[in-house]
Amino acid sequence: MTKKELSQLYYLKKEIKEQQRRIAELEAAATKCTANISGMPSGKGISDKIGQYAAQIADLKAILDLNIKKCFYELNQIDRYIQSVDDSQMRIILTLRYVQGLTWQKIAYAIGEHDEQYPRRKHNAFLRKRN
Repeated sequence: MTKKELSQLYYLKKEIKEQQRRIAELEAAATKCTANISGMPSGKGISDKIGQYAAQIADLKAILDLNIKKCFYELNQIDRYIQSVDDSQMRIILTLRYVQGLTWQKIAYAIGEHDEQYPRRKHNAFLRKRN
């Protein structure tokens, strides 16, 4: 797997969070819409804001569901790849970076190092050698 392929899960998770935020925003906007009942017909066009929000929310939820399925697929692919690695420290580095999304500094501390360059160099050398 390439670095780009391994990074897809990270970006997919970010995309899912953004979609969830947008759905929450649309749902909040939809609940603020109230019907104006005056008993008098209006003549300048009819606007169904709640219906428009509901359609947008339904579309976005369908996309979100698809991305969640993609996320599980990517996670399974990355897990299989990581499990194929012989070096246990490299498996830890790959898991922390690509599954958990940690920074290089946090990865260094997790494996008992203080220099963030150590896991980054080891990772880069591994990927160059593997590809």
